[in-house]
Amino acid sequence: MNTSSPMSQCPRSTVLRTAKRASGNREQAYGLIDRLKTGHVAFIENGEPRNIPLTLWRVGDELFVHSLNGGRLSKTFDQQPLLCISFAQTNEWVMAKSAYHHSANYESLVLFGRPQRVTDDEEFDQAFKVIINQIAENRWDEVRPPNNKERKATALFKMQIEEGSFKSRTGEPNDEPEDLDLPVWHGLIKA
Repeated sequence: MNTSSPMSQCPRSTVLRTAKRASGNREQAYGLIDRLKTGHVAFIENGEPRNIPLTLWRVGDELFVHSLNGGRLSKTFDQQPLLCISFAQTNEWVMAKSAYHHSANYESLVLFGRPQRVTDDEEFDQAFKVIINQIAENRWDEVRPPNNKERKATALFKMQIEEGSFKSRTGEPNDEPEDLDLPVWHGLIKA
């Protein structure tokens, strides 16, 4: 894993309005992926937008997703469309003295890339070994590995993690000086 080099960014993955909260930091991005393992995959199908929550996991600098082989997703992904994948987690609610300054402390990640089908049985098994062992340590050694019928029923895709933007907010409320004397509690509430 190359966490030292930032993810690349182009106009579609550059945060403009709150740029001070954004970065291409792979270590933070990978930490969010590894914790959540659920993201939203957006793509265009038949000229219309789709956004589907799916289990996603990371092995090194690659993101993996699986679907039913021959199903709608696998047929779409086989065409290698540009995918937009997002992850988000709210950590705390930021309660301010004014309605306007209420906010959230959060982490979010948006990635762009094209899926590539995994056809090698060894790579297929290794990818599933990683996710199963991430969920429960050493679980792969306790369960039966996929057989040929199960491999045929499952379409596994990977995407290089190259382009994206990680964004986060931490900290206390940003109250206006004239609001500080208001008899209203302000602070953080765990989400």
